[in-house]
Amino acid sequence: MRIWSHTHIHTYIQTNIHTYIHTYIHTYIHTYVHTCMQACMHAYIHTYIHTYIHTYIHTYIHTYIHTYIHTYIHTYIHTYIHTYIHTYIHTYIHTYIHTYIHTYIHTYIHTYIHTYIHTYIHTYIHTYIHTYIHTYIQTNMHTYIHTYIHACMHACIHACIHAYMHTCIHTYMHTYIERTNSC
Repeated sequence: MRIWSHTHIHTYIQTNIHTYIHTYIHTYIHTYVHTCMQACMHAYIHTYIHTYIHTYIHTYIHTYIHTYIHTYIHTYIHTYIHTYIHTYIHTYIHTYIHTYIHTYIHTYIHTYIHTYIHTYIHTYIHTYIHTYIHTYIQTNMHTYIHTYIHACMHACIHACIHAYMHTCIHTYMHTYIERTNSC
């Protein structure tokens, strides 16, 4: 067995280091890395393209898209939106439009037209006809008839009769007296 001294180790490394590094770079790196990696890289890329891209992209994405289209579009869009639209149409249009608007229109017609128009206008017309036409016109006509026709006509007739009587009496008496005096 050989004992390596410090000088011997140092000389050996100094002498062989250049050869060792040069051999290592050319043998290992060039041969293994360049040759093996080139061969492996080609096989790896080919395997990666076929395995990952074909298997993952084609299979998974196809499955995902098919599952997405079937699950999301069919289940969500068809089921949820159909249910939502059906619920919306049934809830909003049937409940809101049919119930609320029907109730509103019924309440409006019953409250406004029946109460306001029927009661108010009926009361107003009844009050107007009864108060104005019946009371006012009757009172006015009665006052007019009593005042104008009774008073005015009575006075006019009285005046006419008085004038006629006065004229008749005056003319008759005047004529009679003159005849009597002439005889």
